[in-house]
Order: sequence, then structure tokens, then C-alpha cells
Amino acid sequence: MFTVILVSLALLLLVHCFWKKRKLPPGPWGLPIIGYLPWINPQAPHHTFAQLAKKYGPIYSLSLGSIQAIVLSDTKLIKTLFSKDVTTGRAPLYMTHGIMNGYGIICSEGDLWKDQRKLVTNWLRSIGCAKIGPHRRKMGELILKHANWLINSLLKTSTPIDPEDIFRHHLGSVINEIVFGTYYEMNNNQWMWLQNMQKVGTELIGIAAPLNFLPFLRFLPMFNRTMSFLIEGQIETHRFYQNLIDEEEKILWDRSRSSNLDTNRAYTSLLQGFLIEKEKRKGTDDVDKYYNDQQFYHLLADVFGAGLDTTLTTFRWFILFMSLNEDIQSEVQNEIRSVLNDRAPSMEDIEFMPVTEACIAETQRIRSVLPLGLPHGVSADFEINGYVIPKGAMVIPLQWAIHMNDKSYANPDIFNPKNFLDEQGRFVKNENFIPFQCGKRMCVGDELARMMLFIFGVSVLQKFHLEITDKKFVNLEGSPGITLTPKLFNVRFKPLDP
Repeated sequence: MFTVILVSLALLLLVHCFWKKRKLPPGPWGLPIIGYLPWINPQAPHHTFAQLAKKYGPIYSLSLGSIQAIVLSDTKLIKTLFSKDVTTGRAPLYMTHGIMNGYGIICSEGDLWKDQRKLVTNWLRSIGCAKIGPHRRKMGELILKHANWLINSLLKTSTPIDPEDIFRHHLGSVINEIVFGTYYEMNNNQWMWLQNMQKVGTELIGIAAPLNFLPFLRFLPMFNRTMSFLIEGQIETHRFYQNLIDEEEKILWDRSRSSNLDTNRAYTSLLQGFLIEKEKRKGTDDVDKYYNDQQFYHLLADVFGAGLDTTLTTFRWFILFMSLNEDIQSEVQNEIRSVLNDRAPSMEDIEFMPVTEACIAETQRIRSVLPLGLPHGVSADFEINGYVIPKGAMVIPLQWAIHMNDKSYANPDIFNPKNFLDEQGRFVKNENFIPFQCGKRMCVGDELARMMLFIFGVSVLQKFHLEITDKKFVNLEGSPGITLTPKLFNVRFKPLDP
């Protein structure tokens, strides 16, 4: 009798599992344990996912090791799903959750994420990273200061160079100043080390990396070395942050002793803002839950790393496409001259420079910095379009497929800023354009990125003609990591006649 009951329960379980599988969106079968991982191109995972979208449609499912993935390549579906609280979680990827443990803003969830997102949003608005506001002009001036320093660095070059390191330093200096309240000379040892950690880390932590889905691989020598590098680097980075925190705390402590600490004033850096907010909540449970040391370190790392890597990568792609399309480059420079003449750019100019804005948008389209988007996690079962999206699933917003869809963009493989210009030459945003994603976890720093790309881009094209002599050897596929970065390229920055 007991055996009959066990067999019956097993059959019911099998029927239940089969029913749930049948209700999942369609998709390819995979192997036990490893799922579809062997068929994903590690050099271009976005191409693999895009090809599957053509076969299975705008919503499909596949197993990636221990994780059930739901892949979306339809903008309306993404906006619908990402507007729900149930999809505001983060996918349980080992390389992020296993190292970051749910801290920061990128990997945090629930009440911690809500609190820290509000903190970061208010901080960005207070320093002028908003479409309107009293401090927007001041933020534009800060960005312009570093853009001018970039121009001075480029004026010292006379032969073609790979501009990655120069761009990283000057764009990174903006991020340093607003996140940490300081910046460094280009050859500063600590700054050079931090740049290298950020660069290598983004290359190693890709969301398609097999270790994300098969955590037991960390015991293999090749993956063990990767994990050791990331964990040791994290420890060293946190020590670096703690030194900055100690310096700022001393300043705030001195102010508080002289009765000059105003916890309601606008703060100039994220580091300072976190400390002031922590002081305001002193004596509450919030300090232990939301304002502990580990959260502080990871938040600084997230905002610094995400802010620098995505903006730097987009800017490198922009310079590359401007160099390869000299006729479009000339059109942008004519627009810059007609609007600015010899004066420096400001964010007020963007509405009068539609071609320039369109070129930046086209760069974000043709080379999505996050081709697989930032995956979301599902906190409870729910249904959409007749399919079950199960609890614990990873939802991938496939930006590459959306931005390269020939139904939305004619000849999507060709760089064409007219994709964002109407018949009157005015800038228009295509509804199938989501470079900063959408929904409740949309990129919090989208306006800062727009400001930096515009001011840096106009500043460079106002002063230089960009040339690549061996265009046929330029590789436009990119290197996958957290972001899709350009392969190394050399460009000559030829000063324009005054």
C-alpha cells in the first residue's frame, strides 16, 4: 500500500512538472544539468539568443544550467513585464550574487533596493543629473571641465592612437568626482590600479559566462583563478573605498563638532550623501539594514563601475563610427559650427543639434552596450500571453534583437542617424529604442550618461577631424563581457582649423 502511494505521488509530480513545462514559452531543448549552454557562442552570445528569437518568437524559454531563462525581444512585452513588482528582482547569477551577496544597487532586491534606489535618484537630482533643475547647468560645467582636459590631452597626440586609456581617464574623472568627491592625475598609481580592476572585472563577469549557471565550475583551475582574482580584487577595492570614507567622515565629524553639519543640505558626492543619510537615520533599524559597511562598499562600486563602463563603451563606439563615416562626421561638425560657432557646448544646445543627438542614439542602437540587457529575477509565478513565467526564472530583455530588428530599422547593420530624424530633420525617438532599459529598474543614471555623451562628443568633434586609415581592418563585432566593448582601434585626432 505504501509503495502504491509513493508511485502515485511520483506520477502526480511528473504530471505537474510536465504541465508546467508545457506552459512555459517555447524554446530549444537542452541537456540535463547544463541545459543549452554548449550551443551558446561565448564570443557573441547575443547573436545566439537573437537567432533563437527568430526561430521561437518574441518570447521563448531555455535552460541555462540550473536557471530557467525567459528571453524577450519585443519592446511592449518588456515594458509590460518590467512594470510589475514580481519582476523587480535580480536573477540568481553566481558571478553576481555569489560575489556581491545582494548588496549595492545592481544586485539588491526588495526593500534594500527600493531604499538605495531612492537615495541614488535623489543624489543624482541634487547634483544636476536631471532634465530640468537648478543644478543642471552646474553639472554641465563640471562635465565640460573634464571634456576640455580631454581635448588638451588629445592635442598632444600627432599620430594615430588607441584612445581607450585617455577616454577612460577623463570620463572616469567625472565619475570619480561625483561618486567619491575627488579625482586623480592620469599616472596616479591608485587610480591606475582601480581602472585596471574595473576593466578586467567587467571582462570576466559576463552574464553569459558558464560559471553563472554552473557554480561547481569554480573548483576547476581556470575558473578558480578567475574567482580568486575577483574576490581578492573586491577586498582590495573595499579597502580603497574605506580610506576615502575615513577621510570624508573626518571632515563631517569636524563640521559636526563645530555645529556646522547640516544633514538637510544637498550633498556633492554619493560617498558624502550616504554618510549624511546614515547620520540622519542614526538610532533606527535602517542603519543596520541599509547603511552598513558592505552595502556602502558595493553601492560605491556599482555606481562607479556601471557609470564609467557603460558611458566609456558607448563613447568609444561613437568615436569609432564617426571615424568610419566621415561624411556623417562632417555633417555633425557643420551643425556644431552653425549652433556654437567657437563657444563651448552646454546641455541647452542639444535641442538645436538633432543630427548630433541622432548620431549618439544611433550608436546606442547599432551597438547595444548591454546586448543581453540586465536580466531580472522573478519572485513568484505569473502568466503572460498564456505562458507561465516561473518563480526563480531569469528574464532577459534582448536589446540586441530589438535594436537590430529590420522591421523597426531599415538595414539595421548600417550606421544611419536618419533612424532618429523625421522628414523635417528633427530628432525623434523610436519606440523600439531602449538603451537604458525600462520599467521600475530602468537605469538610474540615464540622464548623466546623456549629458556626458553629448558634451564630450561635441567637444571632441568641435576640435578634431577623426581619421582611421585602415578602415577595412576595423572589427565591429566587439568583445563580450558585462558590456559589448569595441575591439582595439587606432584613430588620428587631427586638429581642425580655428
